[in-house]
Amino acid sequence: MNDLVLAPAVRQLELLRAGEVSVVELAEAHIGQIERLNPQLNAFADFDAERVRERARKHDEWRGTRSRRPLFGLPVTVKSSIATRGFKCEIGSLLHKGEIPGEDAVVVARLRAAGALILGTTNCPEFLMAYETANLLHGRTNNPWNLERTPGGSSGGESAAIAAGLSAAGLGSDSGGSVRVPAHFTGICSLKPTPGRIPGRGHLPPCVGPFQVLGAIGPLARTMADVTLMFRTLSGQDPFDPASPPIALRSPSLDELRTNTIGVFEDDGLVPVTPETRAAVNAAATALREAGFRVEPFRPSMLEQLRKLWWKFFVQCGAMFYAPEIRGRRDQLSPIFSEFLSIAGSARPLTATELLDAWAELDVLRAKTLAEMSGHPVLLCPVASIPAFRHGEREWSIEGRAVEYLDAVRPTQWFNVLAAPAAVVPVGSSPEGLPIGMQIVARPFEDETALGVAAIVDAAFGYKPPPMARIDCKEL
Repeated sequence: MNDLVLAPAVRQLELLRAGEVSVVELAEAHIGQIERLNPQLNAFADFDAERVRERARKHDEWRGTRSRRPLFGLPVTVKSSIATRGFKCEIGSLLHKGEIPGEDAVVVARLRAAGALILGTTNCPEFLMAYETANLLHGRTNNPWNLERTPGGSSGGESAAIAAGLSAAGLGSDSGGSVRVPAHFTGICSLKPTPGRIPGRGHLPPCVGPFQVLGAIGPLARTMADVTLMFRTLSGQDPFDPASPPIALRSPSLDELRTNTIGVFEDDGLVPVTPETRAAVNAAATALREAGFRVEPFRPSMLEQLRKLWWKFFVQCGAMFYAPEIRGRRDQLSPIFSEFLSIAGSARPLTATELLDAWAELDVLRAKTLAEMSGHPVLLCPVASIPAFRHGEREWSIEGRAVEYLDAVRPTQWFNVLAAPAAVVPVGSSPEGLPIGMQIVARPFEDETALGVAAIVDAAFGYKPPPMARIDCKEL
């Protein structure tokens, strides 16, 4: 096995600090893995091996003065919808072909300041509006567990790269499950934080209006320890972002975490999940009970109302936001984005009154759901009804019932509307050997609680490398 590139990010950093590996050597290991596997995965939107080598050499030159920085020398990637100076950030669209930002998003500037080595930017569906990663610019990204299946979207390039050892960790974004579904589909960990705890300024397109509530930039990695490291390093108020609060980092002890009663549910009572998904829910619940947590059946009562609001804001308002940009240019749009527009067009346009009412209802439903969660401030539930699906699939049969595309991933959508932090940890597997992840959700601004509980689940189960990622270290 390629122990180096598949090691947790925290282990890679330990090796760097101990001088057991140089930044150049670690970069070369990742370059070798990228050159071996990316032709099959197509995870990158922009990668240049010589550019990485040059930056790695500079890092080694800086070792004496900067090596104490928390991510010094760690090879990372960034979703191509997060402005990264000097790299293509085209949001998967021909309408943005060749665009290279002149300055970093706030979170990318923090990545660099922490000493990370940016390998490149990763592929995403056009304008981020899909749970499958494909576009006309860079083609489709494949799942390292099965190349005929998607790694999810919209952070599918990130999840494929991290799961296969092409990157130690990275950044995605999530307005409807876009860091959580890819983590679930590829068997890694992720966090959709409370919006603003990791600054969103510099995301493409901007997280404004309803997307200020729905959307967040979040870390992906192979372990919860790595995700936690990324969160703690990159979080903190952005004084120029009105959605970024001055929340101090917390480090809850295990005893503090155990004071949270965990509510567990397998589905929402409307859309079924696979038997293996139910088994994974119960396995994670058992692990938490064995770790000393009180775990009880509990399901918030307003999930369907939250989901309907998500549809209005993400699907209908999303189409409205893009309308001016795509006017007269539909012939340049990808099939996946055209599919999104068709879904949005199936409902009549929102009136101003309907939009205003929905905005008010958002606050009312959030308040009621948070009140319901006072007795169960942490939730354990699936990420999706299914594991990674085949490219182009849009309907599945579960327990004799048809489950359609956007319904299959509704468990993520509830928590975008709630603006709640939600972590994902790999727990089980499907009969085909595909990963199945679980969500651990906390109340808004209690991200450290979600991370702490998720770390316990991760310790009980955790990342397993996809077979294609395994390689004898000597080959590198």
